[in-house]
Amino acid sequence: MQFRSLIGGRWWEGGRATVNENPSDLDDPVGTAYEADAEAVHAAVNAAAAAAPAWGLSGPQQRFDVLDRVGSEILARREELGRLLAREEGKTLPEAIGEVGRAGQIFKFFAGEALRQGGQVLDSVRPGVGVEVRREPLGVVGLITPWNFPIAIPAWKVAPALAFGNAVVLKPAERVPGSAWALADILHRSGLPEGVFNLVLARGSVVGPILVERPEVAAISFTGSEGVGRRLAADCGLRLKKLQLEMGGKNPLLVLDDADLDQAVNCAIQGAFYSTGQRCTASSRIIVTAGIAERFAAALRAATEKLVVGHALEAGTQIGPVVDGVQLESVERELELARQDGARLICGGQRVARATQGHFLQPALLEVTRPGTRADRVEVFGPVATLAVVKDYEAGLALANDTEFGLAAGICTTSLKHAQHFKRHAQAGMVMVNLPTAGVDYHVPFGGRKGSSFGPREQGAAAAEFYTTVKTAYQCA
Repeated sequence: MQFRSLIGGRWWEGGRATVNENPSDLDDPVGTAYEADAEAVHAAVNAAAAAAPAWGLSGPQQRFDVLDRVGSEILARREELGRLLAREEGKTLPEAIGEVGRAGQIFKFFAGEALRQGGQVLDSVRPGVGVEVRREPLGVVGLITPWNFPIAIPAWKVAPALAFGNAVVLKPAERVPGSAWALADILHRSGLPEGVFNLVLARGSVVGPILVERPEVAAISFTGSEGVGRRLAADCGLRLKKLQLEMGGKNPLLVLDDADLDQAVNCAIQGAFYSTGQRCTASSRIIVTAGIAERFAAALRAATEKLVVGHALEAGTQIGPVVDGVQLESVERELELARQDGARLICGGQRVARATQGHFLQPALLEVTRPGTRADRVEVFGPVATLAVVKDYEAGLALANDTEFGLAAGICTTSLKHAQHFKRHAQAGMVMVNLPTAGVDYHVPFGGRKGSSFGPREQGAAAAEFYTTVKTAYQCA
């Protein structure tokens, strides 16, 4: 397969060819991606700028029809597209199909949002004057997405951007061009006017500065590392450019003495290790109170050691490969640094040999005995979790909040008192009770606090806050 950029309604020719690797089988490449250059990125911005005025004035029915058509095709092809996603990113096939289904549902939801227009008609405090308050599109928006959810995250940025009347320049992660190309192909055939949606398969170092510097780009939405996010914040701040950031997470799961043991272990395993731990919402810090600690630790270790690591497309695989060799080496390096900093390896952490050559790693569980260690501070973004024991709920809550991140937090308990208190006092944008921290709905806000997020929330009705601007109009009767 060949993956190319889509600019102004045409597939961009040329560019340096790179192999799209299959992390489950290095001898089975997914396809060839063609890297766009700065000229192509500028052309994409020009195309979006030319198309934005007409699309911004398009009717809600037209936007609904396009987005609904996109959502329907994604859902109809979820197994095919899920297989592509699993091959290039490494999620297990059931997880990949689930992600594709979510992308389709996101487009369906925002098709409805195009029709669910809000606004106000008010009387002024001045007699004989009327007031209208409405939301209008921004114009051109730049969207930068990561590799770990290669179709869902583009969907939850592209769909609201289009629903609210904006033109789009999408830059996906270089590691996963296939899923973004498949989405672009569906949008290309959806009846969307040329130039309203543009895909650029290019390096972040090329795309980022252009999106920041071009005045035609009214806003940028970025999901990725905290370091890049902070640089974008500084650059966009100088230009007063609207910005939305979703960055890292170091999410706690607090297990109390009264928790249902099996339920707590399941929450920990799914939250920490599924999707190979490559989720910003992963439960990478597991905190357990002393009364249940011994039983929970033994059960968690046993469950971790039983996890089946293997080819993403093979039936029975629970944990797929790490996305590529660079990320695998990064995870191994963090494991070694964690041990040097005093963490004890309880189990896992070793490479796994399978029938195919891939980036397979057994999920790792680390014990930490003092707060502030590297293992509890740095986002590893792999199948690695720490386990810490605290004396009681109060100590557990304090440790859970002792992080520069604040995306998600979870608690396992049968105590309504502690559940309610945790929901109120956990310093996170999303809180789960007796559920894995990873796993959110598409119709409600997504986002965090502290170093995890900046700007308006993503998803659900909250997405309008970023993708629109408010206009207040006065008229004398």
